[in-house]
Amino acid sequence: MNHLKCCFIAGSVIGAVACALGLILIPVGDSVIGSTVKKEAVLEEGTTAYENWISAGAPVYRQFWLFEVQNPDKVLNGSIPQLQQKGPYTYRTRYIPKENVTFYQNHTVSFLLPSGAIFEPSMSVGPEEDVVTSLNLAVAGVYSLLNHMVANMMIQLSGSSLFQKRTVKELLWGYTDPMLKVKLGVFHPYNGTYDGPYSVFTGKDDINKVSTIDSWNLEKTLSYWNNTYCDMINGTDGSSFSPFLDKKTPLYFFSSDICRSVSAEFDASVDLKGITVYRYMLPSQTFASPVENPDNRCYCTNTQTTRNCTLAGVLDVGACRGTPVLISLPHFLHGSKELQELVHGLNPDPEEHSTYLDVEPITGFTLRFAKRLQVNMMYGPSKDIKILNKVKENTVFPILWLNETAALDDDTAQRIKAELFSRIDTLETVQIALISAGAVMLVLCLIGVCVVNHRSRLSFIA
Repeated sequence: MNHLKCCFIAGSVIGAVACALGLILIPVGDSVIGSTVKKEAVLEEGTTAYENWISAGAPVYRQFWLFEVQNPDKVLNGSIPQLQQKGPYTYRTRYIPKENVTFYQNHTVSFLLPSGAIFEPSMSVGPEEDVVTSLNLAVAGVYSLLNHMVANMMIQLSGSSLFQKRTVKELLWGYTDPMLKVKLGVFHPYNGTYDGPYSVFTGKDDINKVSTIDSWNLEKTLSYWNNTYCDMINGTDGSSFSPFLDKKTPLYFFSSDICRSVSAEFDASVDLKGITVYRYMLPSQTFASPVENPDNRCYCTNTQTTRNCTLAGVLDVGACRGTPVLISLPHFLHGSKELQELVHGLNPDPEEHSTYLDVEPITGFTLRFAKRLQVNMMYGPSKDIKILNKVKENTVFPILWLNETAALDDDTAQRIKAELFSRIDTLETVQIALISAGAVMLVLCLIGVCVVNHRSRLSFIA
């Protein structure tokens, strides 16, 4: 009986030790994982972050939907434009690795982002030679920038009109305009150009600063908005963030496409190829009017195009782009009602037209994203420009919208799961096994000790 009791006591001790070991492994394991992630998240040669950062692993695509005008002649006589989107026309972009990568002793790294676009016929509704009736970029430009009498003379001498027929390739990447005698295009010039230089923190001295932009175009602030707040360059470029995300904390990133910084808020946890990611969305207030969002007051630089800063949904980037371009979300999502009323054929859909980032919360890597923007220009009635004498009223006219997107591929997903999550899963399995087995052994052995003691007392009484 004593021998059996000793065995149970020994089992209890072993069980307690196993439980304790399992509990000890929790903070120890978290510490090991944390230090490993922080080490691999630093932007320096040899780390996982650097390999993903130096060259986009997953293909990045830009899909374009162009707005075709169904009734161009009637618009000139006062009718509302009837639009029909045509697309997608898809191009592969960001396929060229970063250039001029230079590391500095203050734990920053500078680089250039080369621009390039390759047409993808299999992902498009037709060839680049498809013809679209769209807004005449030159006419809309001189309407906004020049004296209207001068603009009228230029328009009449060149025989230009408010709308023009152009191929998709011409409208996107450039054509020689007969009035201005220069090359125009929504994204001209693009191929062979660069975004930057950027300078970002490597995170080597402070992992919370990893990928945060230190300067862009050799400046630490912008100069377009003439305001300290709006000219701030906040956050990263959106491709990655500091590790161990907190759902309650917004993510900040700078987009050179819209010449400003924005924030994204946690929306939901999403499964991406077996990896749980946090989906962050642009708030509906991002392009709100200053009446609704006072923080946007300094982004309102043109009272004419924004109805004295009461128009929601558009951002005038003329000071940044050098051309009178207005940026919005596709189909004027979250925009003022009048934007929808001045053109027909739009159908804003949050599911299809919102911008989002899917970020892995432990590493801070963006594993999927969809950046959706619309390019618009403005025209309106003019007594001095003959072709605009009868148009209805000032109209923010959509030219096209784009979806720049990339997603984690199967091979990379398997590598991430194998290199990171398999270790975490293994550690958690060991912890659970030790705690569970130890607890069961402890309880059973304590019961055994009680039974042996009870039987000993009964034997003594008998």
